[in-house]
Amino acid sequence: MSARKTEGSSNYEYVNARVRKRRSLLFDDEDYRKLLRMGPSEIARYMEETEYEEEINALGSRYGGVDLIEYALNRNLAKHFDDLLRWADGELYELIARYLRKFDAWNVKTVIRGLYSGADADTIESDLVYAGEFDRQFLDRLTEAGSIEEVVELLDRTRYGDPLADAYADFEETDVLVPLENAVDRSYYEGLLAETPTSSGRAMELYVEFLQAEIDFRNARNALRIARSGADLDPAEYFIEGGQLFRESELSQLSTNVDELSTFIRDSTYGDDLTEALDDLERTDSLIGFEHALDAALLEYSDHLSHVFPLSVCPVLAYVLAKEREVDNIRAIARGREAGLTEDQIESELVIT
Repeated sequence: MSARKTEGSSNYEYVNARVRKRRSLLFDDEDYRKLLRMGPSEIARYMEETEYEEEINALGSRYGGVDLIEYALNRNLAKHFDDLLRWADGELYELIARYLRKFDAWNVKTVIRGLYSGADADTIESDLVYAGEFDRQFLDRLTEAGSIEEVVELLDRTRYGDPLADAYADFEETDVLVPLENAVDRSYYEGLLAETPTSSGRAMELYVEFLQAEIDFRNARNALRIARSGADLDPAEYFIEGGQLFRESELSQLSTNVDELSTFIRDSTYGDDLTEALDDLERTDSLIGFEHALDAALLEYSDHLSHVFPLSVCPVLAYVLAKEREVDNIRAIARGREAGLTEDQIESELVIT
């Protein structure tokens, strides 16, 4: 983080004007409907006619099919988020840089999940997003690790080191990833809140509200995963501080009963946004569908905060989420088509608001 970027006043108006333009280029529902009818090669050609042109052309001689799409998506994502940091100054730069550490957390969890499932280094590497603070050399060392234990050791001197070391014993005992993934999420969110400036003002209040909503949704997701895993885990040990929806004691009690947890969320401030998702959860018993609904609700909530106070970091964070969802949706379509899934099956994997 350079002194030039962190000193001086924040340029909210300039950055958010650039973000509005970038947001207008994101794929819409019609684009996704077109992609659902295409094979991987056709999807790549379609992307070449959009703002992914540079990445598709640069990588087209080295990769093809789904590999080309995934590498192009991740390179484009990193480019756009690097642009956010290049545009921003002052406190705005600091807020964006800290928030983008979420991709360090994403990459750590991606490596752990890949090793857990037996994926090779190239497969794991194709899912990494080079938009956080970890440099490519360090991420290469993580992807080349021979075991999850080795990954934990490599992360020893990072913010994730001690929490992962503490969680590794639970992972070995249960053979589920919840302890490790939660340790990463907790380190990220609690560190992010601890570093949030204490300056007053509505803009900063909205930023904190946004982070609290993310933590609430993460706690809800973790509670359901623990309830469904059947593992002997105490949810209180995986509680992330900083949200508004749950207290630690409530989460521990509710996660043992999915129906009670569903009712609790339905009666909360997020109930209106998640009514349809909760209905689907109770009707189909689909945790994946509920998690997609959480992502969609967070997108809508971030957009709401952006409209409430446009000269704040909220429009930037809303764009980050929207861009992530675009990349996830295109990837899901490409992988689904390659796997021979039906359009309905693929559509159920998409997050669309």
